[in-house]
Amino acid sequence: MTKRLRLTQILVYLFLTIAAFFCLLPILMAIMNSFKTNGELLTDVMALPKGLSFDNYIRTFNKMHYMRSLLNTVILSGLSVTLMVLFSALAGWRLCRTKTKLSAFILGLFIFSMLIPFSSIMIPLYKVVLALGIKNSLVGLSFIYAGLGVSMAIFLYHGFVKGIPIELEEAAAIDGCNAFQTFFLVVLPMLKPVTITIVITNVLWIWNDFLLPLIVISDNKKYTLLLSTNTLFGQYSSDWTAILSALILAALPVIIFYSFFQKQILEGISEGSLKG
Repeated sequence: MTKRLRLTQILVYLFLTIAAFFCLLPILMAIMNSFKTNGELLTDVMALPKGLSFDNYIRTFNKMHYMRSLLNTVILSGLSVTLMVLFSALAGWRLCRTKTKLSAFILGLFIFSMLIPFSSIMIPLYKVVLALGIKNSLVGLSFIYAGLGVSMAIFLYHGFVKGIPIELEEAAAIDGCNAFQTFFLVVLPMLKPVTITIVITNVLWIWNDFLLPLIVISDNKKYTLLLSTNTLFGQYSSDWTAILSALILAALPVIIFYSFFQKQILEGISEGSLKG
């Protein structure tokens, strides 16, 4: 290895280290300040806490009804992603295998819908929610999330199905499988890489989304974690140490989930990007 190449690698790693530090700095500051009292926080944000006390976390845990909010968020994310994967995989498969102008037109409509910003449909969507009577319904909100996310999911599934040999489906049909059996027994297991990609990206989106639950959910018993965190903001004053600890508690389940399934997540994203 030449000196110039070694110097280049050192500079690249140094730049990446600095960039990673700046990305992690807000998180590290939030964790550090979550252990302070309000007086310490307002005195010096950059200073280390004088003691390691979990009083803020205990107080926040009870104040935001953490376990109830966590259960609501898990139900919402799980149901939304399940609906999204089921309908998108079926639609992407049929649109890919049906070579007609109508299927191409329908796929074009899904792709076009991805260009529409959420702010332009927010008010009509709220009127639809009221008309359907699904306000304060986690199930209703799950269908809304599924509807908003199917366009991208169908586009990804459609591209991935192109790489699956159609001979496998023909062999299943010869063995006596109907269309649904062919899909669930043959096609769906082969869609695992892109499914993992869709599940992870949409779970993160739904878990971290604040605006849509704020529009649909007004019953505090059905609040998600971020909506419960919002209750800590007052009109005239805010408990900033409680807010910081609440944000850490809200992000903790996703971090734990990613830590346990990091290998599967990275493999699914890499395989999905290559084959899709």
